[in-house]
Amino acid sequence: MTLSTPQPEQAAARAACLPFTSPWLLAPMDGVTEPVFLELVMSRNPAEHLGGAFTEFVRVTDHPVPTKRLAARLALPRFDAPVGLQLMGADLVALAETARNAEAAGAPILDLNFGCPAKGALRGCAGSATLTDPSRVEATVRACREAVSEIPVTAKMRAGFEDDALLEENVRAAEAGGAALVTVHCRTKAEQYCPELDWSRIARAVEAAEGPVCGNGGVKTHADLERMRSETGCELVMVGHGALADPWIFSGASVSPAEAARFLLEYSERLCAAGAPTKGSVQRIKQLLVHWTAGELCGDRSSWLKEPDPEALLSRLREVSRS
Repeated sequence: MTLSTPQPEQAAARAACLPFTSPWLLAPMDGVTEPVFLELVMSRNPAEHLGGAFTEFVRVTDHPVPTKRLAARLALPRFDAPVGLQLMGADLVALAETARNAEAAGAPILDLNFGCPAKGALRGCAGSATLTDPSRVEATVRACREAVSEIPVTAKMRAGFEDDALLEENVRAAEAGGAALVTVHCRTKAEQYCPELDWSRIARAVEAAEGPVCGNGGVKTHADLERMRSETGCELVMVGHGALADPWIFSGASVSPAEAARFLLEYSERLCAAGAPTKGSVQRIKQLLVHWTAGELCGDRSSWLKEPDPEALLSRLREVSRS
């Protein structure tokens, strides 16, 4: 398959339809950005600070995902900033029909996952496995772009599979397929979540692209948001693990230990209200505490993480929340 050439005027028109309210975005994270976490983060960051977010990816196999299931994934309180839906799949017919259903379900924007490094995605030739074949990236974006009538389609990818040799070609392929925005995670699939960062890859993507690029990877503080833009030239910045450490990272608000504890308590309470057992909700809290920096709550992180009694950990948070 011969790659198409994206036209500057087409890229500009697609970018103009992006509904984000600020340049800072919350990344889609499987097992993390479920509705409770999304709602809590968005309620604490006004739309002028947090410009948009995406759901966990919806896996599309060999048949379309029904509209009703997609609507359930998007069943959140209405915020001024949009919450888009992310899809991942390799069957282009099923993926296109799911994209059509996503628009019918009310998704304001559709993102396609070309970054997931999980073994299940790789076996299905989806996620980051697609990056070995730029023509497949283009075809995937095009199938979804042609399936929807009004909402923009974006693409989120890693810098490459084993290496970054195809980075520019993959960025151009996504735009040729109709992507209004390309988000580039600065690590390859092979690098997983290694501590080393190479923001120059984001700068390379910006140079290769006709339309806007969103940078992703290594943002740990509010100051890093603007620093990534100034160092790479990207127009938007997407935050993943940095938001697990500090849900207020988008606004840069400095919160007290009590306010940080109240966030985690509300997280547990809402998970339990949605049907999760207390033990399960505390396990989700511990997933956040691995990264947590907000409010300087975790002076001795290990004592929180090693607490075997869920009720004891919640009691400890309640005590801090009243201080």
